[in-house]
Amino acid sequence: MKTSNRPPWMEAPSRVGLAVKALAIVVVCLLVLYPFVNIIATSFASEPEIVRRGGIIPLFPTDPTLAAYRTIFAGGVVSHALLVSAAITVIGTALNLVVTIGLAYGLSRPIVGGRFVLTAVLFTMLFGAGIIPNFLLVKQLGLYDTYAALIVPGLVSAFNFLVLRNFFQNIPAELIDSARIDGAGDLAILLRIVLPLSKAVLAVVALFYAVGHWNAFFNALLYLSDTDKWPLPLVLRLYVLQGQPVGAGAESPGEAVASIQAVQMAVVVVALVPILCVYPFLQRYFTKGVLTGAIKG
Repeated sequence: MKTSNRPPWMEAPSRVGLAVKALAIVVVCLLVLYPFVNIIATSFASEPEIVRRGGIIPLFPTDPTLAAYRTIFAGGVVSHALLVSAAITVIGTALNLVVTIGLAYGLSRPIVGGRFVLTAVLFTMLFGAGIIPNFLLVKQLGLYDTYAALIVPGLVSAFNFLVLRNFFQNIPAELIDSARIDGAGDLAILLRIVLPLSKAVLAVVALFYAVGHWNAFFNALLYLSDTDKWPLPLVLRLYVLQGQPVGAGAESPGEAVASIQAVQMAVVVVALVPILCVYPFLQRYFTKGVLTGAIKG
């Protein structure tokens, strides 16, 4: 009988092993999805049902209602915060990509003192000054209580910069050299050759930046004093802490009154849905983009 010299993880999996893996994946998925189902079900539940079931609906409400969603959108606070978060996410992500791509592409090309320049750039990004110095800097630059304070201080992420730079370095030099022979400049090479070959890694970096902007909470709490400028995470915090609708209008006669728990869960759903809708379109690029950008150090 001939024995194989290959390691165990390279052998074909047995049926028992596949069944165990499938069962483990199903269990993990159920554990992850169950809290989301609770949140959605509670947001659609009526107040008597929530009281009867002890404050949370396990799976499906018996008498679903949109009272919680009507309540949070009645005063316009959540709607305005939703638009603010969307604008910050779109504009911030676009600026992040422009600056990160320019820096990564510039430092991926052979330059004089390239390693020293790269070390100097990374050194400045890996160490933060702290909350108080950052706050004083933002205030001295005139960015306090402006949306720019949520975007400008974090224009470049060290991790995303390294992923993009490593990916750009893996692009064959022959493509760039042939473009230079044809008379293309650096900008034309970047736009016509490098970026079309980098769709996967760009999608991943864009997702990282977008999620960061969408969930921006602490910087908004520090730098925005005007409550009318608050993004959705701060409004969500206010709902959770106060336990009551913020700026909601009066209930119409005969209209169902939403439970406090339902209102809180409805705001959570509104905050989660946009990112959950975007992620499936970028998920297929996720693993490929991260691994490809991290192959070469």
